[in-house]
Amino acid sequence: MPVRVRGAPSSTRNPYILSCVKLVMLLALFAAASLNAQVGGAEDREAGARIFRSHCAPCHGIKGAGGTGPDLTSGRFFHGSSDDELYNNISNGIAGTEMPSQFFNGKQVWQIVTFVRSLSQQNSTAALHGNPSHGQQLVSQRGCLTCHLVRGEGGTRGPDLSVIGSQRSANYLRESLVDPSAHVAYQFRVAKIVGKDKSQYTGFLMNQDTYQVQLLDFDRGLTTISRDAIADYGVEAGSMMPSYKDKLSASELDDVVSYLASLQRGKEAQ
Repeated sequence: MPVRVRGAPSSTRNPYILSCVKLVMLLALFAAASLNAQVGGAEDREAGARIFRSHCAPCHGIKGAGGTGPDLTSGRFFHGSSDDELYNNISNGIAGTEMPSQFFNGKQVWQIVTFVRSLSQQNSTAALHGNPSHGQQLVSQRGCLTCHLVRGEGGTRGPDLSVIGSQRSANYLRESLVDPSAHVAYQFRVAKIVGKDKSQYTGFLMNQDTYQVQLLDFDRGLTTISRDAIADYGVEAGSMMPSYKDKLSASELDDVVSYLASLQRGKEAQ
């Protein structure tokens, strides 16, 4: 015979309480659906755009074309693509990713959903006419894998390109090849440190505080340097990647962009 502790909650066994919980959940869903039905016009889209620019753009880019977070202009969403799923992802975040939960009220979340939907509708990405197979050859021949990792092959001095087609729009990829310094994620800005003993360090800044700087040095690996030992310290705003504007023909550029765009989550490169 099961023993019950006096005063212990029995909500998991009380049909009345379970019914109340279900009713509250249904009312919440109904309220969210009702708000969704009221949102969707131009004013709501613009309100969503303002919220997006102030809170979402640091990760997804000012135009939603990708940053730390994935590209939102393609209309492909890998954690649910219905309005309700987008609402839930924005409200509660996505477990296992850098997407945090948000503090916006129901109407504001629907306004963000409305704006995100509009991004794919107004996406101006040109059709891809390049040859991805030739683009893959060019990526290998032009030394891109010296710095970039693609499906387990390559270096680590630049962003991992294994699923870059899911993270960036084709326009963004093209611009990154032509003008690499236009968009440089902070974690890929190169820090240069000169020690008081004339030692030199070059690499990606990993962490820093009042007492020390942690650097992923290109030659030494993960290195911690005491601030007391630093004579000069700076972080470059531009990219260490060279521009391929004059190094690739127009057709070759199309091929490389097509190849990079083909690197999708759950898909093999063409």
